[in-house]
Amino acid sequence: MAQPDSENESIKPDGEAKLINTDYQIGQDNIAFKVGPFSLDIHNRVFLISGLMVIVFVAITLFFKAEAEPVFTSTRNWLTSNLDWFFMVATNIFVLLAIGLIISSLGRVRIGGTEACPDFSYLSWFAMLFAAGMGIGLMFYGVSEPLTHFTAAYEGTSAAPLAGAEGDALAARRLGMAATIYHWALHPWATYAILALGLAIFSYNKGLPLTVRSIFYPILGERIWGWPGHVIDILAVLATLFGLATSLGFWASQAAAGMNYLFGTPEGVGMKVLLIVAITMIALVSVMAGLNAGVKRLSEINLGLAALLMLFVIIVGPTLAIVTGFFGNIYAYITALPALANPIGRTDTSYMHGWSTFYWAWWISWSPFVGIVLVVIFFVTSSDSGSLVIDTIAAGGKVNAPTPQRVFWCTFEGVVAIVLMLGGGLVALQAMAVSTGFPFAIVLLVSCVSLVKGLMEEPRPKAARKLKKS
Repeated sequence: MAQPDSENESIKPDGEAKLINTDYQIGQDNIAFKVGPFSLDIHNRVFLISGLMVIVFVAITLFFKAEAEPVFTSTRNWLTSNLDWFFMVATNIFVLLAIGLIISSLGRVRIGGTEACPDFSYLSWFAMLFAAGMGIGLMFYGVSEPLTHFTAAYEGTSAAPLAGAEGDALAARRLGMAATIYHWALHPWATYAILALGLAIFSYNKGLPLTVRSIFYPILGERIWGWPGHVIDILAVLATLFGLATSLGFWASQAAAGMNYLFGTPEGVGMKVLLIVAITMIALVSVMAGLNAGVKRLSEINLGLAALLMLFVIIVGPTLAIVTGFFGNIYAYITALPALANPIGRTDTSYMHGWSTFYWAWWISWSPFVGIVLVVIFFVTSSDSGSLVIDTIAAGGKVNAPTPQRVFWCTFEGVVAIVLMLGGGLVALQAMAVSTGFPFAIVLLVSCVSLVKGLMEEPRPKAARKLKKS
């Protein structure tokens, strides 16, 4: 893989690549100063504006807690009811573009230059993709979602996907799994892939800072260093922060329910707040320990526990039914996909608004985090690596910014999750994920055009490269 230039943190590609000729230096708009023993190196507008907006949001929500819940509820309902078509169309575009890049000659462009070698095997890469991309959400919805869709489909309620399958247990089971896989398969991964590919190409191949604004250079040119670029990065920071806060809130709700079931502990808001504080403290220790000593170690533990859980379910559960059901569920997903992805003339609006629209907004708000993780950090857990991702954007693309900045963002991820939990619970979490996902969806759609323009300029490698030994 291409290596960073130690002087300005820009990337030097291996082999041929279409570098962008710009006088901009990474960090030139940053403010570097010390507060006591703590060093800071922040982008003078992105950090300050996004940080101030988060502080104002926290203050308003806490001061007007009674009024916050109905506001969050109405915001979520309005966005999911009126902009469902937009989120559906946007994610369909991401899927079609991703498939188009795979089958076209643009899919042969090598990240890092024509002579770049992969740092990881396919197996390791897929493992890291799973750890970064799914996180808490899969644990929270992995069982409850298919059961919810199955029940609604079998009973023929208004919440059933695609009009349900009343009285037909087998058809309801297949439909429930298809409706669930729809939210966790092609569409979220295509959303992640588009942004991650844009970040990788414009950083590793074209030598620009590792921030979302860099993707827009073919469209905006040198204006990405001005206010158009500031707005893009601010939206990326806010979308990432609230997307992470949503996942953190979901985890707290699930953990509180599990502890209540096993040990009889309280399940109220107080317990959820304590759990968020606890996981934030663990994330802070990881952040201060550094990438290799902290984040990577927690990630390896995380993936190992997930693998043990999967093996336990397969061995202890109905093994044959699980294995055969896997292939049947994939077939059900493929056959139902055109109908599930169609935003026109749908009668199952409860399913589309309550599930699909929220998911697409959540994945979109999560995409800057996953995108930068896949480009730089790789093998990570959500909360601690999230602060690294946000800080990279808020530091103007510097991937080695001072630790106190990451501590700031890590703390505020926990604070925002707590405030949303106090201000409306899961409804508030969903409302902010959708609210920040909408403007960033527009950013992602425009980035599709810029990504294609950037890829078309890149040379293609003459032959496949072997995996780098590491």
